[in-house]
Amino acid sequence: MTEPARPGAQGPYPLSGRVAVVCGGSSGIGAATARRLAGAGASVWIGYNAGADRAATLAADLPGKGHRKLHMPLLDSEGLANAAAEVASMHGAVDVLVNSAAYTRAVPHWDLDTLDDALFDRVLTTNVRGVFATIRAFRRLLTASGDAVVVNISSLSAQTGQGSSVAYCASKAALDTMGMSLARALAPTIRVVTVSPAGVATDFVPGRSREQVEKQAASAPLRIVTEPDDVALAVMAAVVNLRQTTGSILTVDAGRHL
Repeated sequence: MTEPARPGAQGPYPLSGRVAVVCGGSSGIGAATARRLAGAGASVWIGYNAGADRAATLAADLPGKGHRKLHMPLLDSEGLANAAAEVASMHGAVDVLVNSAAYTRAVPHWDLDTLDDALFDRVLTTNVRGVFATIRAFRRLLTASGDAVVVNISSLSAQTGQGSSVAYCASKAALDTMGMSLARALAPTIRVVTVSPAGVATDFVPGRSREQVEKQAASAPLRIVTEPDDVALAVMAAVVNLRQTTGSILTVDAGRHL
């Protein structure tokens, strides 16, 4: 018996006519992901908080058409609902939602006093509740797709407990677990996949230099610096190729976890 064709199951990058929203899409991993999605034929909404000019410039530079900037304030659930309503005014469904936005500050793990309540709460609220609130806001549009994918950008810090701060590690561990919970809750029409990189060459961590990233990469088995596009390629694999994958974590770290 021949299996019926499923939406998006044909061809290597069958995203023509599809709609993607990339939260945190104006720079770093999010921008690299937006470029890959647009190159595959999707219409991409570039989600931003403060980087409106960057988002607008990127949207104009992407290949294809239908790309737009979108204000997505992670700490404001009403603002996220407004963002979903703006997308809904132009599209009946969203096929891909990438949650790349996050917040951190570099605090030595031994320095418990600097990691005060306000900073701890901001990291957890942005990186965990913000992602949940984004998925909640776009759930109706994702369900309408019938074949949607949510990709959350986590961090190897969730598994190692080593990262920019104790709060950041805790937030990414929570994000990993939340991804499993939501994969169960939103199936079968929405898949949820986590991509977990380590030491990506971006300016996400304040004060971290390219030299530090290269030094970190030198200790990994593959000895390769992880670039934003490496993570974007993993996102594309989750969206397009890994049709049977949900609730799983894809590690992109040059073997650093070994």
